[in-house]
Amino acid sequence: MTLLLISLPERAAVWSRVFAEAGEPILLDDSDPEAVTEIACWTPPDLARFPNLRAVICVGAGTDHMPPMPDRVVLSRTLAPGIEAMVRDWTVMAVLAMHRDLPLYLERASRGEWAGHGAALARTRRVGIMGMGRIGRLVAQGLSSLGFPVAGWSRSGDPVDGVEVFTDLGAFLARTDIVVCLLPLTDQTRGMMDDAFFAALPKGARLVHAGRGAQLDMDALRRALGVTLDFAMLDVTNPEPLPPGHWAWADPRVIVTPHIAAVTDAVEGAEHALAVLRALRNGAPVPGAVDRARGY
Repeated sequence: MTLLLISLPERAAVWSRVFAEAGEPILLDDSDPEAVTEIACWTPPDLARFPNLRAVICVGAGTDHMPPMPDRVVLSRTLAPGIEAMVRDWTVMAVLAMHRDLPLYLERASRGEWAGHGAALARTRRVGIMGMGRIGRLVAQGLSSLGFPVAGWSRSGDPVDGVEVFTDLGAFLARTDIVVCLLPLTDQTRGMMDDAFFAALPKGARLVHAGRGAQLDMDALRRALGVTLDFAMLDVTNPEPLPPGHWAWADPRVIVTPHIAAVTDAVEGAEHALAVLRALRNGAPVPGAVDRARGY
């Protein structure tokens, strides 16, 4: 049982150390494909080259970019506390930026303009989080502690302590001043943020997007700005990377970060991979195993 890591040299050095300390072999090149039983990567090679492959471990939290896996191969997404904490931190930062009108002040600063603007209390700004999994719950806790009224939306409607959870998307959007997307990309969420979505928000709403780029219709976002939507902060875009000449770069109402809400810590990524290897060896459930039917 040998794992092949496809990554940058500096991350490979960390993984090599962690695997050596655990007494596990690791390969850093694919020159012996028959020896490979697991692959850890962001973008996989041709999987047909590895006849003994049992698992592919995505080194990030999302796997929607991965190709279909052979029936015998388990796909695992990395579970790492650092990922969840980083996305929480970025999302709380973005909500505060939208709440305190940061795009407006950045535009004024670019002109050397010293001009104040009214500010709302956090308790008057209703935040709605789409996606109430582990990260959504962390974000809800953080924002609630700052005084924001927080609600959630999920298809399951599973209860969350201290958070009203909606299954009716229209009712959820109607009560939301800052909408946060943390959803996985599925057939149901692809393109869901469209004209009808933005029209259902109250006038003056703001968007924080850290889910997946393909969930957002960028043209619909452009049409909504100045109508129902005041500002948006995006860590994921459609397309991605966002081309240099794209309108969103130049629109002062939009802040874009280049998909950096979370970066998997190399040690935590290696430890997750070791947990996957041990589960496979012991016939136990694989941590982070992706449900083929749900897509996450």
